[in-house]
Amino acid sequence: MKYLFSLAMMVVCLSGLAQDLELFQRKTFVSTDGKKLLYRILYPENYDSTKKYPLVLFLHGAGERGNDNEKQLIHGAKLFVTDENRKKFPAIVIFPQCAEESYWSTVKIDRTKTPIHFDFDYSRPASSDLSLTIALVKSLLKKKLIDKKRVYVMGLSMGGMGTFEIVFREPKLFAAAVPICGGGDVKHYDKRIKKTSFHVFHGEQDAVVNVNQSREMVEKIKQQGGKVVYKEYPNVNHNSWDNAFAEPDFLSWVFGK
Repeated sequence: MKYLFSLAMMVVCLSGLAQDLELFQRKTFVSTDGKKLLYRILYPENYDSTKKYPLVLFLHGAGERGNDNEKQLIHGAKLFVTDENRKKFPAIVIFPQCAEESYWSTVKIDRTKTPIHFDFDYSRPASSDLSLTIALVKSLLKKKLIDKKRVYVMGLSMGGMGTFEIVFREPKLFAAAVPICGGGDVKHYDKRIKKTSFHVFHGEQDAVVNVNQSREMVEKIKQQGGKVVYKEYPNVNHNSWDNAFAEPDFLSWVFGK
């Protein structure tokens, strides 16, 4: 009986999550050269088209890559659909979908090592999906739906790497950036990023993405005169987003920028 009750509760929870995720409308962005990017978009409650809202861009991890426009909502989406957060932080939130064979960052990967070895090099062209995501954000800004001074980006793992990179490639676009358990290209990062405030999170025991990558990026940002806050969780592995999303002032920091 206890097992059946637990199973029933699990079904109810999953059903509730599915209903929450349906708030994210499915869309397809088509670039001027005909390339397509699947994404989901969440509008504020009682959306008023005459107002300009903050924009949050969320870049998912490598495990959520795909072509069904569903997977990218596994982590992070619940952060934006709670009744409290929707009331306190009204915003337009977009979740672009990185294709199965693609990657947010220009990083090259050697999976034979633990932690995985990542070779960053922003002198290489941006990935197709990151370029399309930049074009998507700019298209929304052109429609004047967004407060251009309050555009934010956050991402985890592969998306954390993409978060560092998208600010490098569009340094004037984002007021705040939140990379979680993802590194970046220390060699090519430069002073153009000074206008963006960073809040970086990482687990000290991360066996997938070496915590040193975040440490080095934080030091690089400081050297360039940028604004950065760093939170490292002791005894926490790669899923440090669970801790980051639980921070009581996490979204207050983001929307305060």
